[in-house]
Amino acid sequence: MYKSRKLLMLLLLALPLGSFSAGGWIPLFDGSSTAHWRGYQKDHLPAQWTIEDGALALTQKGGGYIVTREQFSNFELRLDWKISEGGNSGLLFHVSEDFRYVYETGPEVQILDDERHPDAAKGAEGTHKAGANYDLMAPLANAVKPAGAWNRVRLKVRNGHVQCWLNGRKVQDYRLGSTQWQNLVDKSKFAAMPQYGKTGYGHIALQDHGDKVWFRDIRVRRLP
Repeated sequence: MYKSRKLLMLLLLALPLGSFSAGGWIPLFDGSSTAHWRGYQKDHLPAQWTIEDGALALTQKGGGYIVTREQFSNFELRLDWKISEGGNSGLLFHVSEDFRYVYETGPEVQILDDERHPDAAKGAEGTHKAGANYDLMAPLANAVKPAGAWNRVRLKVRNGHVQCWLNGRKVQDYRLGSTQWQNLVDKSKFAAMPQYGKTGYGHIALQDHGDKVWFRDIRVRRLP
């Protein structure tokens, strides 16, 4: 019995940190390792994406979008983001690498300095503001904190039902492929992208829009 227990303990100690997570959460970024990330259509993480004060940071433009090494269908994602003054970025999901650009397939949760970036005033009725379903739906609430402050996101995608919370307030609630969704796509710049929002499965992506942005405490769990 003693030998069996000792062997079990040795096996547990040999497993990498993060193999166990409460509630099935997978740490995509824990402040010290970028192992879960790589460049879009690349096998490595671009040098412009670095770890800075425990955050995954885009420190200079030219790094391009980065994606998770794993792909997800139904999932819940949690992370914190912080944008620089006048900055722009985004969080995308269900991204396929079969196309030239990330945004040809992946819907985007907008990340923006609403106060200073001119994009906040573009789009129809707030569809380019922070927390928006970019270019399609304005956020349901104005929940964003100013540039330089941390914002907390919770994104839940299950069987096409997308819900997103920003700083504890719901900002998105829609269904991929619904009549409402398709009508909005048809009137947007994504109308010319036939697979936009239709993959049902893919990578989670972080956007390089040329501005400094930071992400921390990135966790995901798969949903049935």
